[in-house]
Amino acid sequence: MLPLTRGAATLVACLVAGPAFAQGKPLPPPASDVTPPVELSVSMKDGKPVCDPAELRLPAETNVVLHIKSSADAPVVVTAPGQFENGLIQHADGDLIHVESEKGYTIKQNGQGTLRLRTMKAGEETYACTSTRNQSAPFMGKLILIPPAN
Repeated sequence: MLPLTRGAATLVACLVAGPAFAQGKPLPPPASDVTPPVELSVSMKDGKPVCDPAELRLPAETNVVLHIKSSADAPVVVTAPGQFENGLIQHADGDLIHVESEKGYTIKQNGQGTLRLRTMKAGEETYACTSTRNQSAPFMGKLILIPPAN
């Protein structure tokens, strides 16, 4: 058996420890034990996406189940700065595809899906719904994260 070079030994150590590197640091406990279901509807009007509600109110630092249902005739990307990063997403299923930039999810044409996520700290962000056919005309809404009731 040949001795490993320093570079090869480092590579072997990284490969063996790979699963540990893939795990992010665990989230702190949620601010509330309540896991509210919330629905976000996506439709098209005059070739542009419309998301409802325009003001998406969620409890801050809480586990949330977000149901997304689309009647749009094209795929639509839903984005919110920081909210859809891997560390905050617990589970995604249905017709949702995580975009490579980690800034959002694409909902397939006439699709539906569920996101289980941890919301960010209290504050306001802009969220957007953008048609893959008309990226220059996104729908802009408000993501309002409020401190949860104790």
